[in-house]
Amino acid sequence: MDYFWKQQDDIPSGLGYPVFGSVHILSVGVTLLITGVLVYLICHMNFNRQKRILKGIPILMLCMELFKDIFLISIHRFGLWYLPFHICSIGIFIFILREYIPWQWAKDFFGELSYVLIFPGSVIALIFPDWTIYYPVMNFMNLYSYMWHGMLIVYPVALRLNGYVHPSARRMYWIILFLGCITPLMYAFDKITGCNFFFVNFPVPNSPLSFMASFMGNPGYLIGYAVLVITVVLLVYGMDYLCSKIISKGRIKKL
Repeated sequence: MDYFWKQQDDIPSGLGYPVFGSVHILSVGVTLLITGVLVYLICHMNFNRQKRILKGIPILMLCMELFKDIFLISIHRFGLWYLPFHICSIGIFIFILREYIPWQWAKDFFGELSYVLIFPGSVIALIFPDWTIYYPVMNFMNLYSYMWHGMLIVYPVALRLNGYVHPSARRMYWIILFLGCITPLMYAFDKITGCNFFFVNFPVPNSPLSFMASFMGNPGYLIGYAVLVITVVLLVYGMDYLCSKIISKGRIKKL
């Protein structure tokens, strides 16, 4: 517990834990278990309470982000790289826009982004975390990272299971259009500041991006990165379609 309220620059090297080690697997398992319980509880609420909870999740996440920033400022470790501009971090803005913009087209657009982009991105982040290199298990930033990515899964999955989002591969151009607009901005920001938002400046160690960079180089790995993103999006659409068909057939058989 000596390093609980410490940022990575104040923690001796070697106190982190390996990706796919027992601690990492257990941490992901616990996160997904809690995530599943929360989604189950939301799905079994009455309509009015469910709507309040869904509106409250983005606000809760905003408070979490502000608390993290205040903590980092208090220990004089806040920097540009802690801005919420990562592919997962921007989920907070997408969730807020989806809940609080009144127009249905906007709700559909940001709902689609939440489920097809933020949800799988958060799952991948849990599988290939970049924070375990620096932080021991009992550290605020480590625990916060799991909680944050867990909430990024809870919200879009709850939207989908309760019928607030109806993803369709015919709207895949929404995802491509969004990424096509925001990724160049992040790339320019990264080059100017030395940050690595969206992982377009350099790949995350021990991840598919670092594997691609090992033979494609940098910035060559960005081509593979784009292909990977499109592949993941297609997989989400495909798996959602198959699950919907299986569930529909099951309901028909019961009737």
